Amino acid sequence: MEIHHLDVENELTLFLDQQIAYYKEKLSGECANYIPELKVVNPDYLAFSLMLPNGKVHLQGDYHVPFTLQSISKVITFMAACLYNGTSNVLEWVDVEPTGDPFNSLLRFELNENKKPFNPMINAGAITVASLLSGLTPMDKIQSVTRLLSSLLDKDVTINQKVFESEWETAYRNRALANFLMENNLLASSVDDTLFTYINLCSIEITVEDLAKIGLILSLDGFDPIRRIQLIPPPIARLTKVLMFTCGMYNSSGKFAAFVGIPAKSGVSGGILGVVPPSLRSHPLLSDGCGIGIYGPAIDTHGNSVKGVRLLEDFLQLYDVKIF
Repeated sequence: MEIHHLDVENELTLFLDQQIAYYKEKLSGECANYIPELKVVNPDYLAFSLMLPNGKVHLQGDYHVPFTLQSISKVITFMAACLYNGTSNVLEWVDVEPTGDPFNSLLRFELNENKKPFNPMINAGAITVASLLSGLTPMDKIQSVTRLLSSLLDKDVTINQKVFESEWETAYRNRALANFLMENNLLASSVDDTLFTYINLCSIEITVEDLAKIGLILSLDGFDPIRRIQLIPPPIARLTKVLMFTCGMYNSSGKFAAFVGIPAKSGVSGGILGVVPPSLRSHPLLSDGCGIGIYGPAIDTHGNSVKGVRLLEDFLQLYDVKIF
């Protein structure tokens, strides 16, 4: 489908309206049923946001509905830990290798001799990274991430207490992971303090527009083009994008990289953070880079939004986005 410059907004609106209506009717999935507060969310929600370097924002679908970051928080937590400790010190605790296992798997610990978590985008790695955050108390550590997120979004962020309590009461697998990490000297704070930190960070509430803004800043290596300030050092932003590309979509990250092909991070609440780096090979609308936020709470067996992944794939195909 060819898109002319003058009609691009109308074409995009029409396309997204059609795709959102189609996927709401044709695709199904279940909300994360192991977290009671997520289980009761309307599975038909589907929202899309696009933010461009000139500040233009395109919002479509149920974009007004807030949701929690869940595993997308791992992106912010990793950057906050690197800012405080230095990247090389963080990587002494957690590796940067993809894994084909489920995000909450214990299997690799038993098979891997050094026991170090494979990457910061799986639960084990993110729990370790949460223990490395700045501060002596869990609240200090949480605030180190919320401060960074607030600086990226240029607004205050809040934690959904109902979701936090729901996850805290049912965090059986994450407690097992945290205890295994502690046994192997891979936590810098106590099990309870680390889990309290980690689950609070998963429970930060955002919107698709917020995700698109984070994606835009990452697309430009940590630079906010709207306020014209560098918020994340480029080496940290670039490493984060690589981790998103190789590890960001749970144990379907390889297929996502092959067939969708941008750095992205999903969460079991149904959110997807997408990053389109600047490229002369992209459509003129996206050639200067952009950020994408998607929300569709019905997830597949890997933990990724069923409708959201398809909507993102369709959008990128429409604009023939190629980062390689």
